[in-house]
Amino acid sequence: MEIPGIQSNDPIFGADAAGQSDLDKDAFLNMLVAQLKSQDPLAPTANEEMIAQLAQFSSLEQMQNLNDNILGMTVLQQNNALLEQLVSGSALIGKTVQYVDPSTGEPATGEVVSVKIEDGLAVLNIGGEDVPLANVTEVNGAAEPGAGSDDDSGGGSGDDTGDDSGDDSDQ
Repeated sequence: MEIPGIQSNDPIFGADAAGQSDLDKDAFLNMLVAQLKSQDPLAPTANEEMIAQLAQFSSLEQMQNLNDNILGMTVLQQNNALLEQLVSGSALIGKTVQYVDPSTGEPATGEVVSVKIEDGLAVLNIGGEDVPLANVTEVNGAAEPGAGSDDDSGGGSGDDTGDDSGDDSDQ
């Protein structure tokens, strides 16, 4: 998902925008130098006018710097949002989730196999089908890896009892 106005050719920001001129600080400096060259030497530009023009130039340059900074922040926020989606989706890998099937609109359940970013959105692979992260309605989780070993540890207690009985036989 792209945010309008952050590409150099977008109508909001770029040089292709209708009604916007291509003047930049270099053009402003060229105009200032041309004005100084062509001024009447008997009636030079007043100091106040020159200071006002330099202030305008400084203001223009600061606005361009601010625009560049805002553009950079917008791109950074967009990248952070993608990363957040990727991290959120990757936390679901191996878990069973309930989701709305994007092709049928019906509720379905499956295990998340992988996650990828596609067209600016996190897409989960569930049973070979691509499901947008936003379609997940419930996370059921997965069995803990040690859950099956708890039953075995109960059997281990029986072994300890057998050892105790062996100790009893020694006495």
